[in-house]
Amino acid sequence: MAVGSPSGRYKWIALSNTTLGVLMVTINMSILIIALPDIFRGIRINPLDPGNTGLLLWLILSYLVVTAVLVVTFGRLGDMVGRVRMYNAGFAVFTAFSVLLSVTWMHGTAGALWLIAMRVLQGVGGAMLMANSSAILTDAFPVHQRGLALGLNQVAGIAGSFLGLVIGGLLAPLEWHLVFLVSVPVGVFGTFWAYRKLRDIGTTEHAGPDWWGNITFAVGLVAVLVGITYGIQPYAGHPMGWTNPWVLATLGFGVLVLAVFCVVETRVAEPMFELSLLGIRAFWAGNLANLLAGMGRGGLMFLLIIWLQGIWLPRHGFTFESTPLWAGIYMLPMTLGFLVAGPVSGWLSDRFGARPFATGGMVVAAASFVLLAMLPVDFSYPAFAGVLLLNGIGMGLFASPNRAGIMNSLPPHRRGVGAGMTTTFQNASMVLSIGVFFSLMITGLARSLPQAMAGGLLAQGVPVDAATRVAGLPPVAVLFASLLGYNPIESLVGPGVLAHLPPDHAAYLTGRSFFPSLVSGPFSQGLAVAFGFAVAACLVAAVASWLRGGKYVHTAPAPPRTSAEPADTHRP
Repeated sequence: MAVGSPSGRYKWIALSNTTLGVLMVTINMSILIIALPDIFRGIRINPLDPGNTGLLLWLILSYLVVTAVLVVTFGRLGDMVGRVRMYNAGFAVFTAFSVLLSVTWMHGTAGALWLIAMRVLQGVGGAMLMANSSAILTDAFPVHQRGLALGLNQVAGIAGSFLGLVIGGLLAPLEWHLVFLVSVPVGVFGTFWAYRKLRDIGTTEHAGPDWWGNITFAVGLVAVLVGITYGIQPYAGHPMGWTNPWVLATLGFGVLVLAVFCVVETRVAEPMFELSLLGIRAFWAGNLANLLAGMGRGGLMFLLIIWLQGIWLPRHGFTFESTPLWAGIYMLPMTLGFLVAGPVSGWLSDRFGARPFATGGMVVAAASFVLLAMLPVDFSYPAFAGVLLLNGIGMGLFASPNRAGIMNSLPPHRRGVGAGMTTTFQNASMVLSIGVFFSLMITGLARSLPQAMAGGLLAQGVPVDAATRVAGLPPVAVLFASLLGYNPIESLVGPGVLAHLPPDHAAYLTGRSFFPSLVSGPFSQGLAVAFGFAVAACLVAAVASWLRGGKYVHTAPAPPRTSAEPADTHRP
């Protein structure tokens, strides 16, 4: 039933509050990447120890996995009990577990497991927020302003993922607890403001929970994402775990359970995952484009951080310890591109439809990946900044109109579950992208890095056994050392070996030129393959976006509940 209608002032209250929530969530997702070295030093654990690789990965990915699994459920619940009610609860849950993260007192493995558990539960609040924010905005704004509103909200989310890098680089060296505490005052204010000002004005539908759908979806998706996570870890002398029987079994089991989930959703009276919505062309094409764009963009942040922190910044005079902060600063042109293109394209899509801007944005993004692949590893920064700006513009052109096109295509009583499905595709694409990009990079590094590493260390007098040990380490350890801002050689060789070398040799090995020069060649090979994948993903996303058709807005009243698929009432 419809529970109200928006006033002119209310829509801006809804936009400002949901934008604050999305910004808080996305800053929190990326702030951790930069703060990881200080966090692990604070809990007194070495993330580069082979036994701790799993802890490192799960601290990064646990939040993404949880939100990917739960957003559809919370979107469906929002349709049933009220989107604002679910959104408000999400703000409170997210804030509560931000407090618990900021008071972490344990050390060692126990401290790492506590952080992972709190991140999982914080992800529950984040899923509530993300699943319902787009639906709240779609309810609050008229059709001719939705693109602008959703564009501003989307841009805030994407910009937050880059702003988190800078904020984390500033706060973590001062006190690592601050990277979690910074969300608390924002969360307290946002929770209070949401409870006071937001109200449900959309359409709700009373229905029973889809228990079998929830269970099979959660089990299947978790199994697939866990398999991907462990697939990029070394196994039995191999640089990755894709030959690990446990990984293959987990992936196969996850795919099988997801197939069962699809069958279940066609049989239950009140499905949580509205497969019938895929009968709307603007919805399925927009989500396919969103999934592919996410796969092209998701691993990009990690590659750029590794490129800057492990190679470019040290070669240009920055200490390894300072590179996390400066990597975030040097990536700001991409954020600028998002901030400029997102609202403008959202506003224009309200008049002309999503297709030309979303499709053009993916073509521009593909061109930027081609240019990134053409840059030398030791690039000129103005050229690099220009390409990042172009990439941000392309992604900004795509993101806002695409989200507006998806939300406009949904019946009013399905906006929560539809937004949840879209967010599921987006968050799952991030984990898939990280798995793909890291696999491609590790494959490239594994071909030539061991020989280059052994030869370089032996030339500086490192004993054969130590050089062989370091050269035999999995390439993922080198990637993580670069990602975390550690001095890789000092961390991997160890102070005991370095102490027995001539002082000038030890200083050269741990200085700012040896490792970047050593890894530049193998890294460039991996970059070329990874960027090639990103180009392909963006071009296919452009095709999918074009297939959505012309401007389409679902304006029909909420129909009675039936098992029939919604008609695709696309109009050119």
